[in-house]
Amino acid sequence: MAKLRILSGGAPKEIFLELTSQFERQSGHGTDYVFAVMSALREMVAAGDTADVLVMPTGILDGYQKDGVARAQGRAVLGLVSINAVVRAGAPKPDLSTPDKVKQAILSARAIAHATPGETPSGTHMGKLVESLGIADAMKGRIIHRSALRGGIEAVASGEAEIGFYPKSEVLDARLDLAGPLPAAIQLTTIYGAAVTAKSAMPEAGAAFIAFMADPKNRAVWTQGGFDPPMK
Repeated sequence: MAKLRILSGGAPKEIFLELTSQFERQSGHGTDYVFAVMSALREMVAAGDTADVLVMPTGILDGYQKDGVARAQGRAVLGLVSINAVVRAGAPKPDLSTPDKVKQAILSARAIAHATPGETPSGTHMGKLVESLGIADAMKGRIIHRSALRGGIEAVASGEAEIGFYPKSEVLDARLDLAGPLPAAIQLTTIYGAAVTAKSAMPEAGAAFIAFMADPKNRAVWTQGGFDPPMK
């Protein structure tokens, strides 16, 4: 069985893991996933990684397509994911109804967690948000920089951080409760897509993988996994 090498951000991880066995049975192709923060994935691509499929924000894929790294044929948008706040299961949920309420929730927390700025879109956004809210100095020493893939979930679940700010799809965990999304005025919604690489030795298989994951028949899995449907 030929194996597709798929480089993906962490946001769709649980969805892929749920759908992969069905894809493999139907297609006869195996899958080899690498889930990592976006900065690490970009370094891998720059170093010449032999991936067949890239699953990333569409803005990054647009650049790779322009540079000849990714193919236009077979590309698809998989869904939209927004930043949500999470707390330890059973803990009080902060009021996030307005930007000012978010500011107060952050300031009131013993510590918060989000990905390192520059590593992921959500981490970069949260770093800028803390700055724009004027609370960077007040939060010094109280921000835990860990992506959900690299211990962010555990930081909130253990109580080390009172609130975590991550893409919704990355924090649907029994140890956590969703406190709600950031308000629209300060929200970041990331559009995730997939593309076959120009170097892939199995472009048809890669395109079949993307088509399967983007099939409307699988939309319920994406919705349950924290993604909104692609905009029409």
